[in-house]
Amino acid sequence: MPAELTEQQAFLVLNALPNIGPITTNRLLEELGGDPRAIFAVSGNRLGAVKGVGPAISRTLAQWGEHFDLAREEKKLADTGATFITTRDDAYPKLLRQIHDPPIGLYRKGAYAFEHPCIAIVGSRRTTLYGQAVARKLGAELAERGFCVVSGLARGIDTAAHEGALSVGGRTAAVLGTGLDLIYPPENLDLYRRIAETGAILSEFPFGRRADRQSFAMRNRIVAGICEAVVVTESDVDGGAMITARFAGEQGRLIFAVPGRIDQPSSHGCHQLIRDGATLLTSVDDILAELNYLDGLRPAPIPAGAADSAMVGGLSETEQRVFECFRGGSILNIDALVGLTQMPAHELGATLMLLELKRLVVKRVDGAFEARSSA
Repeated sequence: MPAELTEQQAFLVLNALPNIGPITTNRLLEELGGDPRAIFAVSGNRLGAVKGVGPAISRTLAQWGEHFDLAREEKKLADTGATFITTRDDAYPKLLRQIHDPPIGLYRKGAYAFEHPCIAIVGSRRTTLYGQAVARKLGAELAERGFCVVSGLARGIDTAAHEGALSVGGRTAAVLGTGLDLIYPPENLDLYRRIAETGAILSEFPFGRRADRQSFAMRNRIVAGICEAVVVTESDVDGGAMITARFAGEQGRLIFAVPGRIDQPSSHGCHQLIRDGATLLTSVDDILAELNYLDGLRPAPIPAGAADSAMVGGLSETEQRVFECFRGGSILNIDALVGLTQMPAHELGATLMLLELKRLVVKRVDGAFEARSSA
């Protein structure tokens, strides 16, 4: 291995080499002390002692320069304004680290670093107007409550979900089954750019990688792995969204399915998921209720605690500002809170979501909010 290869460069090379895969790469890192440069420095015999590493992989590692043009890749990163984040970076999605086969790195365009909980909305490319409307509405309402809406930039449900989040000034992230430089479908170029401005475009694939059945399945495991929950809005029984739901089940994520017409093939997958135990989804409140109910049993624990002085003292300045409005037992709707706080509605919705997750306020059936206990 060239002496000048940095740790970041070694991660880039490992991520791009063919026929190795994240499971074997992560096993090599674990066996050799976690430094990716060590993988290129040890002998073939030492590599061969690692489970899953045979002569072919050893040769690929030894001759990596024949398989991957590092200088060209770094130039493309610079030219496109993209970055390559590894599992050691704070910007790498925290939940994704926990899955069985996390990618060792992700190409990222856009500065969003996944500070807030993520919910995936996925479904068919060949969708109905009903499905598009539901996905757009869910995307907007989740974004208003502070969630980052994750999908795959595909036609149909994915596009509607992204557009819904953007329509309220919310965060959304797209995970691609191609390299960052190959935008598919091409008509989503403008959507791609809008997402990158305030959210993130992610891919585990090097520049120039075209889509195939394997790459889309790999993409789907990342979509599920990033998120607290996956919402399947419309899908037939063989759709890609069903693969995402299967990954979500394997990863211990929540699975929601939106019901549709019984005579509509694009709803058959959702109905099958509901029969198999997915939560039937009729509104965003179903997601909030499930997250609150499961509390610490979720993959990432929800901040818990009652409205006591210790918890209230630990709130951010914005959360404290909103929570103060409920002192004395006030029951307030969004319009009243906007007037009291002078905050934009989308920012207020995000703050209320965080207060709900911290079990400080509760949304009533009439849509108004009140404190769980008087402050």
